[in-house]
Amino acid sequence: MTQAYPLQWPDFIPRSTRREPGKFKTTLAAALTNVRDSLRLFGSDSGKPVADIVLSSNVSLGHEKPADPGIAVWFRWDGEQRCIPVDRYATPAANLQAIHHIVEARRVELRHGTLALVRASMRGFQALPAPGSTPWWVVLGVPENAQPMAIEAAYRALARERHPDRPGGSHDMMADLNRARDAGLKERGGGGAA
Repeated sequence: MTQAYPLQWPDFIPRSTRREPGKFKTTLAAALTNVRDSLRLFGSDSGKPVADIVLSSNVSLGHEKPADPGIAVWFRWDGEQRCIPVDRYATPAANLQAIHHIVEARRVELRHGTLALVRASMRGFQALPAPGSTPWWVVLGVPENAQPMAIEAAYRALARERHPDRPGGSHDMMADLNRARDAGLKERGGGGAA
């Protein structure tokens, strides 16, 4: 299950290295309302309701300006999980407002194009499940009844590929792999992480 806090960023979009102040004149609450309304209207316009919306960020009660202002909006549309992540701007409010405009652009496509056109543009937002939501045996690529030795062997082989120091690896991929190994070993009575 994708978490609202802390930020769950998808692996398919790299993080921004520079952030702009943004020119949006909106509050965090207003931008949040705009995103929710846009997603609801997009679902209504397309005839494919948007469900399971999770706005994931590092914003917490009393701390609306975290060091990492990125926002990732996860949702289901047309039978698949999607994610629109933005961290171009220096504030969560600006990043949310950018997501609102991205969703509104899909609504414009619906008005002037076809559902097929929108499906094509939404392909870019198709997301794998957030880290931790895929069953451990799927993450490790082993049978559901795999025993501790097979779990450890699969873990070691995948860790060589997914470690953040390796090309194509990331902290999220490694964290998901660690969670999968620990869950598999716990379920099979092989203990937890060493």
